Amino acid sequence: MAARKFSPWILHFSRLLAGFVFIYSGFVKGIDPLGSAYKFTDYFVAFNLEFLEPLTLALSVALSAAEMLIGVALVAGVLMQVASWALLLFMGFFTLLTFFIALTDPVADCGCFGDAIILTNWETFWKNMVLMVFVIYIFIRRKNFPPFFTKPSAEWMAIAGFLAGILLISAWSYTNLPVIDYRPFHIGADIEENMSIPPDAPADEFEITLYYRKNGEVRAFPVDELPGPEWEWVRTESTLISKGYEPPITSFFIESVEDGTDYTWDILYDPGYTFILVSYNLDRSNKKNTESIKRLAQWSASNNAGFIGLTASPLFQIEEYTERTGATWDFYHGDEITLKTIIRSNPGLILLKEGTVIGKWHHRNIPDTVGLKENLLSYSIGTQQKSNNNAVSLGYLLTFMLILALLRIIRPAVNRRQAKPGPPGKENINQP
Repeated sequence: MAARKFSPWILHFSRLLAGFVFIYSGFVKGIDPLGSAYKFTDYFVAFNLEFLEPLTLALSVALSAAEMLIGVALVAGVLMQVASWALLLFMGFFTLLTFFIALTDPVADCGCFGDAIILTNWETFWKNMVLMVFVIYIFIRRKNFPPFFTKPSAEWMAIAGFLAGILLISAWSYTNLPVIDYRPFHIGADIEENMSIPPDAPADEFEITLYYRKNGEVRAFPVDELPGPEWEWVRTESTLISKGYEPPITSFFIESVEDGTDYTWDILYDPGYTFILVSYNLDRSNKKNTESIKRLAQWSASNNAGFIGLTASPLFQIEEYTERTGATWDFYHGDEITLKTIIRSNPGLILLKEGTVIGKWHHRNIPDTVGLKENLLSYSIGTQQKSNNNAVSLGYLLTFMLILALLRIIRPAVNRRQAKPGPPGKENINQP
């Protein structure tokens, strides 16, 4: 009897746990569709599937939407039969995939939680194995979930509403910038600090083994037990046994495109303001707002602010871009992966002061020189705050409208369910 009373609580816990994990995983991907697309590209390159690269953005949005829809269905308790099958198939496929990835290690970070939570491939696999226990239990008990609405059409309408909201979030983040920035180049980040290793941070630990030969026999010796001079050294091997501290930023540099001279610290230590136009690939960069960028570069030159370009493109592409657009600013070289991490826009604009990021703009939102202030710190904070206010207001408005729509559907259905008693002896999962 006690087990019978306890069973619904286990099922509810399993449903909510899996649901919230899927919602979170889908959300952090949905607010950064380009980041997930880059991760798909990494996998396609690792598995020699480069012909699929044009599909990366669509796959990114589809994956985040699928995860969030499954999660929402589980948490809300709608379409549970469909959601249980989708959950099992989804987890079954990705558990097998993550096991293969953990064995082969083609990409260091799986990207399952975007940039919000970084997991190793083995951590991802074991996370999936634990979650599979609850997923299988949900699937086995899937017929114990009564329909939330009396009409299936109402459940599909609710899911369609959530899908519209999810796609809107992804579209906003793609055409602007991610509404939440988990990367180490977010506004307010000190780049130098994120590149530094604390004095007391643990270092990598290696096990050193030396191999020596004597009379045709090769033996391994630890460092503290080396053989005598009659042994001939063959080779030395080092094995990583403990990973030390790794700073959030490891590959940030600003180099001359002509001779490779390093200007990283000159830029980071500059006490003034520096605009950096970031484009990991100039040939693929959007050219629609070039005139706005040129006006900003001219304004910077007249107001004692720096303006440079940072790209991974080779010199001949830089020259072609300069000739085609009439760019007057200097270009420097940076690491392509790091440039993609700095800003999810090609090109994108960041504003530095003494190595701290105080502003970021998508190429669609390049600052208008008419409204620029000489105090760029004040301007940047005001602009970002206005953008955040608009995003939050839109989010609240959409949430409020969605709740009203759901209440309109739920209320008559709940009233009918309360008026109609269930059959005697029938277990009701909604009343644990």
